[in-house]
Amino acid sequence: MSVALPKPLAISVSVMLEGWTDDSAPGIGPMGNPLKPGVLDLQARSWAEYGPKAGAWRLLDILHKLEVRSVFYVSGILAERYPDLMKAIVGAGHAVAAHGWGQNIIPSYQTAAEEAHDLQRCVKAIEQSTGRSPPGWLSPRCTPSDRTSALLAKSGFDWHADFFDQDLPRRHSTPDGMITAVPFTMEVNDMPLYVRYGAEPEAFTRTFERIAGNWPRLGLPQGCLDITVHAHVFGRPFGAIEFMNCLEAVQRYDEWAWLTDHQTLAGLCKAG
Repeated sequence: MSVALPKPLAISVSVMLEGWTDDSAPGIGPMGNPLKPGVLDLQARSWAEYGPKAGAWRLLDILHKLEVRSVFYVSGILAERYPDLMKAIVGAGHAVAAHGWGQNIIPSYQTAAEEAHDLQRCVKAIEQSTGRSPPGWLSPRCTPSDRTSALLAKSGFDWHADFFDQDLPRRHSTPDGMITAVPFTMEVNDMPLYVRYGAEPEAFTRTFERIAGNWPRLGLPQGCLDITVHAHVFGRPFGAIEFMNCLEAVQRYDEWAWLTDHQTLAGLCKAG
């Protein structure tokens, strides 16, 4: 059963705060050309570390200035290493959801025991740094295993965002109980647009406005759209400016669109 939205287009704001284990680095970085297999890319590691050290703080400032609430999807390894940042995120009124232990650890590659272990240490790190259990989950690379939803339901999570097959949140049955499946859209996301496809920063807002501005032409269906930035990518000045532009653009479509976040959508779905 899907949720009925207050307005046709729900626009969720999410910040990805991602970390890698010490023996790994992002597979995609600004240099473009990957190093030889077996060589640790220290440039990519340093690039990624901008997220917790500078980018997340800038994005927090923007969200505060525009009075926008977001979900921060956080790697457990960063929750453990940057407790002051975690406290600042929660103190500003944002939700901290789980994004795996490290970005190089993909659930679909793991055994059941490995996945359960990494999920629990991610939860523990977030609990210890924020004082709260993470209510939601998004897998590294958005790629769960065939048992992830059941493991999350069993562990007490409210929502799971590794879903791309429908337009609205819905209750999802697993062998270990129910969980809310929150759809995650990739169209307004700095990682594919800027890093993978090489688009200029302005493509972020253009893509958003193409969708939101033309929503009435589609018949004003009920649906979800994500505005997603990574702290180590659009947390930098060139991207933060565009993130701000995009959030401000939402006001032009407030007749049929509204700003929200995955936690709010999951709550509406569960209540309905």
